Amino acid sequence: MKKNLIHIAYLLILIFISACSSDGKVENQVMEDELLFNQVGYTPHAAKKALIRTNSGFFKVLDSDGNKVLEGKPSEWQTWEESGDSVRSIDFSELNKAGNYSLQLEGSKQSYAFTISDRPLEELAKAALKSFYFNRTAMPIEPAFGGKWSRPAGHPDNEVYVHASAADQNRPEGTVISSQGGWYDAGDYNKYIVNSSITTYTLLLAYQINQSYADNFTIAIPETGNGIPDIINEALYNLRWMMTMQDPNDGGVYHKLTTKRFDDFIMPHQASKKRFVVQKSTAAALDFAATMSYASRVLGGLNSETTELSRTCLDAAHKAWTWAKQHPDILYEQPSDIHTGAYDDVNLKDEWFWAASEMYLSTGDLGFLKSLNSFYSTPEVPTWKKVGTLGVISLLSSSKSSEFESYQFDYLNYVDKLLEIEAKSAYHTCIDTMAWGSNSDIANAGLLKVIAYKLSEADKYKISIQNDLDYLFGRNATGYCFVTGFGDKSPMNIHHRPSATDDVVEPVPGFLIGGPNTVVMDDCGSDSGRSSFPAKSYIDAECSFSTNEIAINWNAPLVLLTTICDAYDMKD
Repeated sequence: MKKNLIHIAYLLILIFISACSSDGKVENQVMEDELLFNQVGYTPHAAKKALIRTNSGFFKVLDSDGNKVLEGKPSEWQTWEESGDSVRSIDFSELNKAGNYSLQLEGSKQSYAFTISDRPLEELAKAALKSFYFNRTAMPIEPAFGGKWSRPAGHPDNEVYVHASAADQNRPEGTVISSQGGWYDAGDYNKYIVNSSITTYTLLLAYQINQSYADNFTIAIPETGNGIPDIINEALYNLRWMMTMQDPNDGGVYHKLTTKRFDDFIMPHQASKKRFVVQKSTAAALDFAATMSYASRVLGGLNSETTELSRTCLDAAHKAWTWAKQHPDILYEQPSDIHTGAYDDVNLKDEWFWAASEMYLSTGDLGFLKSLNSFYSTPEVPTWKKVGTLGVISLLSSSKSSEFESYQFDYLNYVDKLLEIEAKSAYHTCIDTMAWGSNSDIANAGLLKVIAYKLSEADKYKISIQNDLDYLFGRNATGYCFVTGFGDKSPMNIHHRPSATDDVVEPVPGFLIGGPNTVVMDDCGSDSGRSSFPAKSYIDAECSFSTNEIAINWNAPLVLLTTICDAYDMKD
């Protein structure tokens, strides 16, 4: 009893602290959820854990007829520094019959509904992939495919200007080129090679490791039924744009295509500012080379069209690699008149490794093998700025994997360390810091575990992947399901210009928002109601680009995770 009273007092203190800002002002978004759980659903045989913030002595699960089917006791309290609170875990994994249920806590009048079904992720997986279609440039989103989120085409990009930073004797400043297609990078209307690269690679990887499922996975886009899987169709829409960003004269790759300043919150077709290709960079060339080389292997043999495209991709990869070798240290520097996302990077060791790995696998050239070995670093959760692990994944997933046994040892050792963090976590999560885009760190950690499971077939990785999904779908310190259009409590006011400026109340579905962090605290003003605890520092507000924006590189691992898990659900 004494221990419980201490925890209650501790919780009250933490609630008071998190509800007040530094000047004593009470925040306008207090976290009141007493139960945190996966709001999308569970498969019959999945681990099923939720978290509670109350002192309830027991919980019970009722079926749709109100009959009690399970009862249990919560675990002891655990604290997470990142959330500033304590929680208790409840486990109802033994419930393995499909159906609709409700969960009740002792002393609470509220009932929480959840579902167990054979394929709870199917619709979310489709929406996650289709979100890329909704972010296409230079193409109308037609009612037949976009429904109420249809819109006219935006940014044809058939008249793009060469910026002074990108000019040379073959293409002087002001030269007009065409760079059509591709996806809007995030909530803004610009396009960036380094972010497009990891995104396109991840979608292609999702296909490569799950081909039989992906061959029959359709999402109703204009290309559906053309003999190419829809996940490839979507990746191709961006891949073809990436090719237009390579200078045909020297093989260099422009870092980004952008306006000089971010467009206002207007619909895409209403935006009319001049757009520019800006500076060639070594990072862009290497990421481009890696993506094109990987694509050449995935696309080869699908059909006659993609076989020819495969050869084009590999040729483009060679040219970009050659340019990078000739210009090994051209870091992106934001020009003084450009004020959009920089995506700058000062350490290119991981880009060299990724590009060399893909080129070696595509060509067998031992020169690339020597290069990749010289640039190798131990794995880490990938981001657009840390792409070395993508090369490791490609090597370990290839027919040449036996050449890289030491890499596999390092890889599994790293993923096991993620599981160790998770085992100690009050929230059953494998991240212990909340970076900008923290949700993508969860999703990409899940991607690593998918590969670890394929390499080892150890069930511990499947269990951990379930924890990642649970976190993203509601079992987190905010209580939000972080995917638009899904769950009982999901983001409505995302930082995404089309969603914010159309006439539809609901945002475009299927987007994974960036998630809580304290990297930027004033994007909505100093009195916005953000918590000072990183794992709770999130607001569902359009202005919060630091927590509520969407991005293509965040959605790609969500596609991989949900499609691979849906495929396993089908097998079960």
